[in-house]
Amino acid sequence: MPISVIIPNLITVMALCSGLTGIRFALQDRWEFAIGAIALAAILDTLDGRMARLLKGQSKFGAELDSLSDFISFGVAPALILFFWSTQNIQGIGWASVLFFSTCMALRLARFNTQLEDPDPPVFASRFFSGVPAPAAAGLACFPVIMSFEIEVTVISQPYLISAWLVFVGLLMVSSIPTFSFKGSKLPRKMVIPLFVIAGLFIACVLTETWIALAVLIIIYFFSIPLSIISHKRLSLALKRSNIED
Repeated sequence: MPISVIIPNLITVMALCSGLTGIRFALQDRWEFAIGAIALAAILDTLDGRMARLLKGQSKFGAELDSLSDFISFGVAPALILFFWSTQNIQGIGWASVLFFSTCMALRLARFNTQLEDPDPPVFASRFFSGVPAPAAAGLACFPVIMSFEIEVTVISQPYLISAWLVFVGLLMVSSIPTFSFKGSKLPRKMVIPLFVIAGLFIACVLTETWIALAVLIIIYFFSIPLSIISHKRLSLALKRSNIED
């Protein structure tokens, strides 16, 4: 097997191990390390696809391995972390919410893989996901834990509230709501330098106030969902008008 194929798959395996390590930290009540492991898995998940395209090492094996890694790192690990952190106190209902979230993740990944093989993909498929993608869903699910690192409010960890939150995020994953896919996005040249400045500021915030920076990033993503719906509708209307004129 070419090295160009092996390297992206090694990164995927690292992401899988990171997600599983998050479960281990949760069992030890080391919540910051548990969330950090999920965050590292998300970073590695972003890198493996980029590396595969850069090295031209994309393969069917890599795609299947990536989906399995995503299910463990973003479907199983976050749900178990929240279970050990809060929802185990309500037993059956808490475990049911964990199962619901993980099942939604499996369905979301299965649908995504099926759409990749679709010869007639949906309109604007390169610019929008259908539903919330796996890493973003994991971030949204872990948001209450992240907030608990900075805010001393017991309501954040209420088991029934966390269970409802897991169900809500699970529904976002399997929904048909269009969400931004930044892979196919392009920026005007004049926006490149400001983007680097913002990225530099964000990295500085992560290094100094890690949990606040991650919480702000998750909040921004959550409120970008209505904007993605509006953007998708506008593009669809523009496409319909152009078809009518033609």
